[in-house]
Amino acid sequence: MTSTVLARRYAKALFNVAKEDGKLEAYSEALAEITDFLNESSDVERALESPVFPPEAKQSIVEELIKAGGFDEVLSNFLRLLVERGRVQHLRSIVDSFGELMDEEMGVVKAVVTTAVPLPGDLKEKMAGLLAEATGKKVTLKVEENPAIIGGMVARVGDMVWDGSIRSQLQKIKDSIGRSELR
Repeated sequence: MTSTVLARRYAKALFNVAKEDGKLEAYSEALAEITDFLNESSDVERALESPVFPPEAKQSIVEELIKAGGFDEVLSNFLRLLVERGRVQHLRSIVDSFGELMDEEMGVVKAVVTTAVPLPGDLKEKMAGLLAEATGKKVTLKVEENPAIIGGMVARVGDMVWDGSIRSQLQKIKDSIGRSELR
């Protein structure tokens, strides 16, 4: 079973319990705390992911994490279960999958807009609004810069791509010239 599929299954199980208990927001916040902790403590994350560390050491780390986070019984038992089943190395992927499930539940989609130059704040807001209108969902926007697109922008939301880059337009012109020469 691939890591992504496994992470999705565990995240979905936790998500369903959280939804049933009316604790989606609380679990989402707790999992964000875990991610922040792992970001700050790369040694701890490496220890949890390493096959060299025995399960007892990983269980000890998780117990400290539970104590520091003050997590409720269900979330604490979930974290313990990950160690018990030898799945704790997938913790970050599980947290990411839980976030995706939360976004789906809340009607939020992530969009990535690539531009050749930095995008001013007012254009970011306008782009987020246009993408929200096109998708019918709330959009969280991430802007990336890539000078290779020359100008314009490329927007990606899920499987949808809107390519208004100069590079793609030049490629289309090149392709059409190449086809006309073949005739």
